[in-house]
Amino acid sequence: MKRPAPGRWPAPAVRCPYMRIMIAVAALAACACGPASQAGGIPEYGYDVVHTYPHDPLAYTQGLFYLNGFLYEGTGQWGQSSVRKVRLETGEVLERRDIPEQYFGEGIINWKERLLELTWKNQLGFIYDLASFAPKGQFTYPGEGWGLTQDGKRIIMSDGTSELRFWDPETLREIGRVRVTAEGAPVDQLNELEWVKGEVFANIYQTDRIARIDPASGKVTGWIDLKGILSAADRVRQVDVLNGIAYDARTDRLWVTGKWWPKLFEIKLVKKQ
Repeated sequence: MKRPAPGRWPAPAVRCPYMRIMIAVAALAACACGPASQAGGIPEYGYDVVHTYPHDPLAYTQGLFYLNGFLYEGTGQWGQSSVRKVRLETGEVLERRDIPEQYFGEGIINWKERLLELTWKNQLGFIYDLASFAPKGQFTYPGEGWGLTQDGKRIIMSDGTSELRFWDPETLREIGRVRVTAEGAPVDQLNELEWVKGEVFANIYQTDRIARIDPASGKVTGWIDLKGILSAADRVRQVDVLNGIAYDARTDRLWVTGKWWPKLFEIKLVKKQ
């Protein structure tokens, strides 16, 4: 996803007689979403950084996946959106196609010889040749487009709500949905997606957290806390939120990055005690 559009920033706090009550309620809600969720039955995971790679600090990362030795990345922002093939070790962009400036690029995924890309608000997606990025067609969907992944049988889409949509990969038509919940409560702002060992990993927009989701039930099976992975020294220039997950099943490697981040991290998950 992206920064809130003009007019969508939260309103300033307003003083009122019930401010203390509101603060107390907010504090309780924060506790319910934090480490206490582990005590409620959802495991929490931290991380160890295995390796750090360079990442284009001008890439507003919206979609990311790894295939046959290369990263594929979709970037956003009006007039700056693109799809890219990137050399992992150096961050070098080997292939790139910019999309028209009236579209805000979102998630990407491969299916066979095609590369699919969502756009934010246009209800329109683009199809490219995976090898050359030559345009091959378009497709439509209702609502906003955020993230994409696939499980080998279906394409899985997020739209910024608490729902995941499932598509037939050949027709790109919706064949089902599941609502994502954590201990019974809906989890919205599902963003960039990745299929990892039978689970959907989903960035939670505007947080440093990734949800591990059972695609059959929609239940969150674990929380990954990546707070602090981008150091203060790397934040001296403009950066935005965590977004971008890639996984290589053959070598069991997991990578994460963020919007306008100068680095991409290979990580190992560590279960918190």
